[in-house]
Amino acid sequence: MGLRVSFELNDDDLRHFRLIMREARKAAANASPEDIVASAEDLIKDIGTTGIPKFVTDRLEKLEIMIRMLSDHEWALPEQESARVLNALAYFCEPEDLIPDHIPGLGFLDDAIMIELVVRELRHEIEAYRDFCDYRANSVPQPGIRNKTSDVTREQWLETRRKALQSRMRRRHKHGNDRSDSGPPMRLL
Repeated sequence: MGLRVSFELNDDDLRHFRLIMREARKAAANASPEDIVASAEDLIKDIGTTGIPKFVTDRLEKLEIMIRMLSDHEWALPEQESARVLNALAYFCEPEDLIPDHIPGLGFLDDAIMIELVVRELRHEIEAYRDFCDYRANSVPQPGIRNKTSDVTREQWLETRRKALQSRMRRRHKHGNDRSDSGPPMRLL
């Protein structure tokens, strides 16, 4: 029989995590984007998939999405948004955790919390990327669609969708458009 534990982070708790994120970004300031991504990937490998709580595996999937956003050449995330994602991943460059990873059941709690917080901050970027991936996987460019002189290429077809989604992402981020009912947007980055 499992045990359900829930808790709420108040404003003081969030300030504490923001401080930790700022310190992690300072520590990672000299790290290359490749090193930052590699550290996040190492966390995923270190955690593995057996014997860890579901709340951690759920957050690892979100961490993987952030990593894919950076490396997906068809998504071509613009520099400003790439920098935001890298800032979010900077925490995982820090070898010292709030809770040591070797503690069963709780060792990755701080990592899961930080992932959840940065996912909330990057919700518009992640939502746009998921929509792009769904579109790419489930839609097929219609043969015979003409672009004045030639058929539309796969690259052109994806570029049109990517531009529309990234424009939506920037607009929502700029206006703080949050469709969730979880209260005001939380700023961590």
